[in-house]
Amino acid sequence: MPGFELFGDQERHEVNDVLQNGVLMRYGFDGMRNGHWKAKELEVLLQEKLKVKHAQLLSSGTAAVTVALAVCGVGAGDEVIMPTFTFVASFEAVIALGAIPVLVDIDDTLTLDPKAVEAAITTKTKAVMPVHMCGSMANLDALRDICVKHNLKLVEDACQAIGGTYKGKYLGSIGDAGTFSFDFVKTFTCGEGGAVITNNVNYAKLADQYSDHGHDHQGNDRGAEEHPYLGYNYRISELNAAVGLAQFKRFDEFIQLQKKHYTIIRNELSKIPEVIFRTVPAGGEESYAFINFFLPSLEITRKVAAAFKTEGIDACFHYYDNNWHYVRRWQHLLEAKSLFPLSSELTAGLAKLNQQEFKQSDDFIGRNLSCLIKLGWTESQVQERAEKMAGIIIKSI
Repeated sequence: MPGFELFGDQERHEVNDVLQNGVLMRYGFDGMRNGHWKAKELEVLLQEKLKVKHAQLLSSGTAAVTVALAVCGVGAGDEVIMPTFTFVASFEAVIALGAIPVLVDIDDTLTLDPKAVEAAITTKTKAVMPVHMCGSMANLDALRDICVKHNLKLVEDACQAIGGTYKGKYLGSIGDAGTFSFDFVKTFTCGEGGAVITNNVNYAKLADQYSDHGHDHQGNDRGAEEHPYLGYNYRISELNAAVGLAQFKRFDEFIQLQKKHYTIIRNELSKIPEVIFRTVPAGGEESYAFINFFLPSLEITRKVAAAFKTEGIDACFHYYDNNWHYVRRWQHLLEAKSLFPLSSELTAGLAKLNQQEFKQSDDFIGRNLSCLIKLGWTESQVQERAEKMAGIIIKSI
């Protein structure tokens, strides 16, 4: 991660193919495109590799989460339970639908704590959205049981975890719907892009329609298509799909590279007793996009994070002090700073959130460092990095 490190002739070929063909839009213009359908081709690859019945490409991961929640019936006044540790796009998607993000504590998986989820359920709860942050997952069996018990939808935000698996199934394929991001810094990039995957034929049809202004996509005359539902523009372009198509054809190569580099670093850090790695639920395998570990205290973690920067260990994140990924610094959310008036229900929900404490999450995020695993490293560079990281940690403890 990220896939742009390995851009090459394959990406150039697919993009040039679109430019030479001249149709940059994923729908319509059948007579002009001469059978070239990059988005459709990538959707088929996603379905085959991830072993799902349906995949819908979209303009971003944010669009994917928004569409997934919408097709599951999430809307105004509904509550969506999600973790305190995620990217801001997760709650942005919820709010875009007029729904209320209900944040709850994470555990040592760095994802949703099932006990916290169960405690947060109300009569307004519509969905539970685990976010598979930094390449690994929550206890999905426990979350699925909770959803079945309370008749809730399980929507997987797997935007940072493509390639990870849980009990033999790819992350994103386990809930009612799953989502991915293919932005510029993901393992597989379209430049900008995302996808919804599902085994529910009705959700797949709705995702196709909702993401294209409600078009029913019946027949071959776009101007004559009906609009069974209101929709919006979350389409991906053929240019973006072309980049992703080339990247996704290298799926196994990219994941194995991540695993190889991750393993070298983990083996070195494992020699330090004070380093505790995040918990991966039984039956789960990370995507190896990040290596996540806990240090003994917030003070030590801050010290190590600062030393990493000073010594040139880039792309290692201490999310406790990060503006994008942890509730502690989401002042725009906590203070409901919106360009347009929010509903009274949503405003009340955010006011309640602003008064909550998340001591358990603070503890785990405060002691966690999350380091990106790059595809472009050589083996010797990874080994050098691992030894340097270990040396810094030992000096700081």
